[in-house]
Amino acid sequence: MLWNRCDEWVERLVVGIGNPGPEYADTRHNVGFSVVDELARRWGVTRWGARFHGLWAIAVVNGRRVGLLKPLTFVNLSGRSVQAAVHRLALPLDQLLVILDDAALPLGKLRLRPKGSDGGHKGLRSVLQALGTDAVPRLRVGIGAPPPGVDLVEFVLSPFAPEERPVIADAVVRAADAVEVWLTEGIEAAMQRFNR
Repeated sequence: MLWNRCDEWVERLVVGIGNPGPEYADTRHNVGFSVVDELARRWGVTRWGARFHGLWAIAVVNGRRVGLLKPLTFVNLSGRSVQAAVHRLALPLDQLLVILDDAALPLGKLRLRPKGSDGGHKGLRSVLQALGTDAVPRLRVGIGAPPPGVDLVEFVLSPFAPEERPVIADAVVRAADAVEVWLTEGIEAAMQRFNR
């Protein structure tokens, strides 16, 4: 498929952070991908292309062209994909939203912020370094903390326990709701409604 500037142009960009490959599909680190997949389902996206070192699609939501991006660079190099998209699209950073997992938040809790530190998340760190600023809007989805004696890397690459799955499924739906509020009403309204 040929891509041109007109095909790529979007008003907003939603990026889900995760790892490519079926072995990572249901892991804690892939919650960002899950939220983007939920948005794609809601918005009727059926066609994805390879673009910006990731999977790329465009949806029209309430008359706005919204880009969906799932970097295929692995979590720790997500900045490469996000930087390529932001640069090519000439997108102001307040029109970008990065969705990621957060082991510092209780399971299922959401936290939207317009800027801030990486909070120890290497994928977000990569994005902030690649873009040269911490003024990157993000939506964190709580995956809970690792149990005592379990390494953080091992924990984030593990699947959710059966009893956790309904909680995270609900969080993915609420995170998608938060993205839709961000699109229509802005980040402050989304923060007031979902940062509880």
